[in-house]
Amino acid sequence: MNNSEKLHTVFAQSLNISTDKVTDELTYNTIPEWDSVAHMALVAEIENAFEIMMDTDDIVDMSSVGKAKEILVKYNVTF
Repeated sequence: MNNSEKLHTVFAQSLNISTDKVTDELTYNTIPEWDSVAHMALVAEIENAFEIMMDTDDIVDMSSVGKAKEILVKYNVTF
């Protein structure tokens, strides 16, 4: 499993949605499953999956799957 697939799996499992709904364009608060509470659980799962600790600014800025990839690159995760 590459890092893109890993990230999509984390999103799908954390938000309890199917992986086919997880695209780079999926944005925070555009689906009922991705609210503020789910966002924090998602952050925790991303941190666990990629063995990183995200800065607060990055957590706030993570507004889409595509943005999550951009942020993860800062932590030396390659896509």
